[in-house]
Amino acid sequence: MFSLAKVLFPVDFSERCTGAARFVLALAARFQSQVTMLHVLPPPHYEFSALEVGGAVLNELFANRAQQVARELEEYLAAELGGISVKRVLLEGDPAKMIVQHAASEGVNLIVMPTHGYGTFRRFILGSVTAKVLHDAGCPVWTGVHLESPSPEGKVTFDRILCAVDLGPESEQALRWASAMAEASGSSLTLMHALPAAPPPIEAPDAECLKQARVEAESALRKLAAASGVKADIVVAGGDTPKVVCDTAAQLRASLLVIGRGSAAGVFGRLRANAYAIIRQSPCPVVSV
Repeated sequence: MFSLAKVLFPVDFSERCTGAARFVLALAARFQSQVTMLHVLPPPHYEFSALEVGGAVLNELFANRAQQVARELEEYLAAELGGISVKRVLLEGDPAKMIVQHAASEGVNLIVMPTHGYGTFRRFILGSVTAKVLHDAGCPVWTGVHLESPSPEGKVTFDRILCAVDLGPESEQALRWASAMAEASGSSLTLMHALPAAPPPIEAPDAECLKQARVEAESALRKLAAASGVKADIVVAGGDTPKVVCDTAAQLRASLLVIGRGSAAGVFGRLRANAYAIIRQSPCPVVSV
């Protein structure tokens, strides 16, 4: 049974987190979620490494810092998240590692995190903590829109869901999550596959080859949907995978894009290169399953 009973919301007190709070509020209100707002305080040597102080002084500085952060956490986003159940947790350690460990130990259903990217290079940057969580987390991870403005405007909806799959082993898992989310939220569901462009110096395939590839991909998507017991519109498009997926999301005015992260094995761990690019460029939030 689909559940978002436990949502983990890691925060660093940035404007990006204020923007992400909109999605947390909408999810919690829709699915009656228990939200855990988590802040991870890095160890003393992370914050005070430049200070030439002894151990006792360092410990006192860190204790004072921890008390200050605990007070800030208790008040953070109180107005923005009013009306939903929020538990506030302060931990110490490596932020990404502690987020992943807490999600696993608490049986979290979804982690909601903002991405980070500013200025000219915003399409090429993914915050290091977010990237590590995406790489290691065992549960789905919701990342916000990667835009210049840290606080997106407009009402949060879940009315159109696009699930993009590569037809690999993880495709069924991503589709099942997207389908369950669509059913629970009363959303329409579109299932798509992007036919990759031929890398140079390989010549572009002729029209007949492209037509055959499209037919085979559509057949594979229908089989995948049938095997998963899912009803969805089918879309196949060709070109640069991240661009094609994000363009399709924009054309459909999707409110949510669901993708797979791959298995834990391999060079890219749980997240493949295309997934990083899709998250950076998507016009809507992305759930990586």
